[in-house]
Amino acid sequence: MRIATWNVNSITARLPRLLAWLESTGTDVLCLQETKCAAEQFPADALRELGYECAVNATGRWNGVALISRAGLADVVTGLPGGPDFEGVQEPRAISATCGPVRLWSVYVPNGREVAHDHYAYKLAWLEALRKAVASDAAGSQPFAVLGDFNVAPTDEDVWDPALFEGATHVTPAERAALASLREEGLSDVRPRPLKYDHPYTFWDYRELRFPKNRGMRIDLVYGNAPFTTAVEDSYVDREERKGKGASDHAPVVVDLDL
Repeated sequence: MRIATWNVNSITARLPRLLAWLESTGTDVLCLQETKCAAEQFPADALRELGYECAVNATGRWNGVALISRAGLADVVTGLPGGPDFEGVQEPRAISATCGPVRLWSVYVPNGREVAHDHYAYKLAWLEALRKAVASDAAGSQPFAVLGDFNVAPTDEDVWDPALFEGATHVTPAERAALASLREEGLSDVRPRPLKYDHPYTFWDYRELRFPKNRGMRIDLVYGNAPFTTAVEDSYVDREERKGKGASDHAPVVVDLDL
């Protein structure tokens, strides 16, 4: 079974590439983030033609997550149970479903903006709500994983130059402690194996030739429980999909399971 996660940075802008990628890779379930469209604008018909069902949590031109599956979609939960609001709004940042033999969450963790910003406190509260929401599934016997754009680099090895991020979001002790709390619930980081480079980054800013210079970050993560991680045969970043005109600033992270 092939499962992937991808921050597409607008599904409308990325649709031709997305459809071609699904056809060429044979992905069974794809967790999407930053769809940037309302639910009624989501291209469900085009995906259905390829054999995929869709579960969508999206409200407009910001945020938005989805699960698209050709392995089934059951017991869909839209939103983060117990999740915090930001400025009075419950943002569309989480969706979960059972896809054949696995239970999956697609999440788009708040960016945090700046450490002194209200959005940073919101980010930490959101991650704590995520920990509580996934605890029972993580402890179960069914293969289970949380995939998505966490907007946190787990270690200094996951940032191209840690010194440049000192005092900034994505690398603070509190954010990394939130990931550690997820691991304490029985989830492990399914780290992609290196392909072209030693550091399997997943995000490269569009500016300053960051991608050609491989000045990136690993912030798109897969956190799985023991039944999930023991089934992993391979995991890698599809760096080729970050190349060329019209690419997202994130690359897909692919996990192959023997189930």
